[in-house]
Amino acid sequence: MLEPLKQQNETQIIIKKKRDTLNTESVLSGGGKGLTRFLPFLGPAFIAAVAYLDPGNFATNITAGSRYGYLLLWVIVFSNLMAVLIQALSAKLGIATGKNLPEVSREQLPKKVSLFLWVQSELVIIATDLAEFIGAALGLYLLFDIPMLMAALITAVGSFAILELQRRGVRTFEAGISAMILIVALAFAFQVILAKPDIGAMAAGMVTPKFQGVDSVLLAAGILGATVMPHAIYLHSSLTQRRIVGRNHREKKRIYKMELFDIVFAMVIAGAVNLAMVVISAALFFKNGLDVEDLEVAFHQFGQLVGPFSAMLFGLSLLVAGLASASVGTMAGDVVMQGFIKKRINLYVRRAITTIPPLVIIWSGIDATKALIMSQVILSFGIAFALIPLILFTNNKKIMGELANRSVTKVLAWIIAGIVVSLNLFLIVDMLI
Repeated sequence: MLEPLKQQNETQIIIKKKRDTLNTESVLSGGGKGLTRFLPFLGPAFIAAVAYLDPGNFATNITAGSRYGYLLLWVIVFSNLMAVLIQALSAKLGIATGKNLPEVSREQLPKKVSLFLWVQSELVIIATDLAEFIGAALGLYLLFDIPMLMAALITAVGSFAILELQRRGVRTFEAGISAMILIVALAFAFQVILAKPDIGAMAAGMVTPKFQGVDSVLLAAGILGATVMPHAIYLHSSLTQRRIVGRNHREKKRIYKMELFDIVFAMVIAGAVNLAMVVISAALFFKNGLDVEDLEVAFHQFGQLVGPFSAMLFGLSLLVAGLASASVGTMAGDVVMQGFIKKRINLYVRRAITTIPPLVIIWSGIDATKALIMSQVILSFGIAFALIPLILFTNNKKIMGELANRSVTKVLAWIIAGIVVSLNLFLIVDMLI
């Protein structure tokens, strides 16, 4: 009984792959009209965009909105614009070389450097996974009043279920992750409506760069640290390296243009959700003189200030974002191991191993929000080791061919790298002191 069903599923996957190939061939040869020509290329950026919606963002954005109102909205806008360029460079590397960033690093850098990059990237991904796992468990705890340890075990089962989507093909996994992003986006859209923000103050905050004391600078650095994620840089290049392969420069250039649409679309949604977090926090908490740093406190305040439905939406978005980003973090871990040291372990084994640290932390009773914040500090260590090699490689014409960065892109990329690395160092020093 099971064997015929398995064969039927495999046949359907093969037919779908052939259909996608035909659609892609048509677009690459100049066919397709309107938005439909972008459809075969949509997906990779949505998986990478999950990194921009992880529970670490929830913690920093809620704090920023409750403490400074609409003041730091411009940081979200600026961070998102930077993310578009960074993810575009990562996608372009995969398209131009047919290799992901860790693979190119292994080929271009000394063996000891490559080994170091692998170790630090694994540590960064463990920290990322910690934030995502704890966030999802916290969402379950808040929604259903389940003890945190039990919620963590249920989260583990849920993360395995999402990984199962990969067995059904890349497009199925992309569709599943995209659906989860949509749930989070809709949840925050409803919350914005319920919060009734000041539209004028919101618009001004998005376009007026300013700070209000040293603490606001620290929070801006925290927002940036929670936005630009090292594992998203590694992962995006792997998502584009073999998905649609260009046979010549013209096709590669066209694929890249199509992927840019995917990137902008996905980043606009991710950016809108991050903006919504700050806006809701400003409209509810800042307006009522509440300085909210803890996600559990935020959940209960949503219930008191707006109603149970608002609290439920917040808990649901935290749960879904945590589960989605946890599965993507597991994928990223597989990419860096295979790329840097040519080794691979089963995704389910990796998932099982990476559930241990968050389970231990939850079992020990450490505050979940504090654990999320500390994970962001560890992430700050890793950003330079992903971003700088990415820029060096995409600037190199021997590696990239005709898709190498142009002069304007080079300048912008190095400026962004300087800002990102400086702010993350600033954040690390402050946290340690």
